[in-house]
Parts: sequence; C-alpha cells; structure tokens
Amino acid sequence: MIQIKRPLKDYLVYFLFPLAIFYWGVMYWRNLFYRYGFFVSRRLPCNVISVGNITVGGTGKTPTVIFLAQYFNRMGKKVAILSRGYGRTTKGTVLVSDGKEIKVHWKESGDEAFLISKKLSRVPVVVDEDRFRGGMFIIQQFNPEIILLDDGFQHRGLERDLDLVLVNSGDTIPDHKLLPYGLLREPWINIKRGSAILLTKTNLIKPKPYLLRKVKETGLPILRSVVRSSISSFSPDTPENLNGQTVFLVSAIGDSFGFKRTVEKMGCQIVGEKIFPDHFNYSQSAWKNVESLLSSTDYIITTEKDWVKIESLNIKKPVIVVGIDVEIQPLKKLDYLLKSCL
Repeated sequence: MIQIKRPLKDYLVYFLFPLAIFYWGVMYWRNLFYRYGFFVSRRLPCNVISVGNITVGGTGKTPTVIFLAQYFNRMGKKVAILSRGYGRTTKGTVLVSDGKEIKVHWKESGDEAFLISKKLSRVPVVVDEDRFRGGMFIIQQFNPEIILLDDGFQHRGLERDLDLVLVNSGDTIPDHKLLPYGLLREPWINIKRGSAILLTKTNLIKPKPYLLRKVKETGLPILRSVVRSSISSFSPDTPENLNGQTVFLVSAIGDSFGFKRTVEKMGCQIVGEKIFPDHFNYSQSAWKNVESLLSSTDYIITTEKDWVKIESLNIKKPVIVVGIDVEIQPLKKLDYLLKSCL
C-alpha cells in the first residue's frame, strides 16, 4: 500500500510550481544569511538537542521527543523540553508543565506540547516562539543539563549540539518537492546541516529504494525507529482484545496513513475513517457529525494527540485512544551520538 499524502490535480501544478520557486528563493537567502553571519545564532548555557524534520508533519517528532526525554531520565540527566507551541492561542513564554503538574489548558500551549506534558513526569515543558528566550526561562527556573528542542531544524536562531532530522519511511518522490508543490520545508540538500537522520515508522512501511539512496548519499549517520502501539492510559474504553472489532478512525494528525497502519496491526477491522486537518480544533458540532457517520461500529479509535482536544466534549459512542511509543535503533549508535555531543 502506498501513501499519497497530497494528490495534485494536473492543472494545479501550473499554479503551485511558481510558488515553490518563490519559496525556494526565500529559504535560499535565509540560509545564506545564517551561513555568513548576517543572521545570528545564539547559544544557551546548556546542551541542546534538536528533533526536527525537513518535510511537513507526520514524521513522529512528538513520540521521538518523549522517547529521548525518558532516555535521559533513565541516565539520571535533568532534561527539559522547549517547543514553539504550534496552534496555541497565547504569545510569549508559557510554562506548560513544571514536571509535576500541567499549568495551562491545551489551547494555551498547543496540542503537542500539552500531550508531551501529560505523557512525561519530572520533565518541564515550555513553549515560546522565541526559542532563546524560552530556553533562558527554562534555565533560570529549572537549570537542566539538556534541553530538547521540539521541531527545531528550521529554527536556526538557536545553536544546538545535536541536530536529529526525522524522515518518514513512507516518503515518495512527489513528497520531496518544495512547498506548496510538495512537502519539503526547504531543499533536500539542506538536510546535510543535520547531525544524523532518523528514518521513522520503519515497521509500518518499508522505505523505498529511492528514499534509502537519498538518505545514504547525505553521508550522515542513519538511525531507524519503530512504532509500538497500545491502548492508551487516557482511553475511556479499554477492551481486553481489539482483534476482530469493527472500528471507525478519527484523526487530525500529520500522517493519518501511519495511524491507519498502526490500527490495522492491532487486528481491528476498519470500516471507515474521518480525517481532519492537522491540529484541528474539535467542536461539539464536528464531533456530532463524526458520530452520525457510525452505524454498527463497535468503537471509535483516535490518537492521544486528538484525545486531549476531544475528551471535554459530549461523547455518546465508545471511544478507544491508541497510544504510540517509538524505539530508536540501533541503541548503541544512539548512545554514541549522544555521548559524543554532550
């Protein structure tokens, strides 16, 4: 099965290609100004590890950030997380969690930062569009040894000790064209600015030879991650066995195909799905429309990222929340990379 993330009508190519050329020019001059010092990158007085991507959404940044935070916790390191807080209603520096309790509503932090805070303990989470300002706030308040910079590859105003660039294993040739013609946030050659590449979701879809060749040609160290799914502790319904159950999928994430593959591997019989735009803000009317699509389905299945926005709604149908964890392989290579930069 091949994922088609963004099918284009033939006539749209003629409109979007010039926009892609313009976008290329903007990114070219921006990166050039950083390279020659016209734009300044500042360093925080602690180690910074960036988790980012070169394409739009769906690579698994959030579970990777959670994995790394747990990894450092096991090592006894003090770690904090800094994010932009995409889609939030606030501006400036916002403390989402002090590692003990969540301080704000998800709308004030953005859904991803809120989810990270719900999944982690002993890890402060802060959002700020100015990453240096947010980083200094974290240092003053919590004095961590390591800050994990969520979605930081394009944020060049902050120096980092390790730049981990995530690439979805399902990426195809059409995906690797510049926005809005394709999914690339900047030209592929810029991936060499990173420290290492993480091919994600390798157990959901086997990377195509095209993608493996492009990744190897960068000369960067290559890691892989696999996805482990289970019924989340957030789930209001927790059946003992999903095998053979009829389910309807609801999601508003960057990679709905990957979510579908994950649920398929849990043995469910998928009878339908409703896909909303990434970071969609669920309303009661939108959820009512979802439930109207169901007939004899056993359960609605959604993601943890969606559930933080759905749980406050009036829900009449049984809902299962699926949690996603990742495991980075080989772990010895990850150990080496992290020890070499810290």
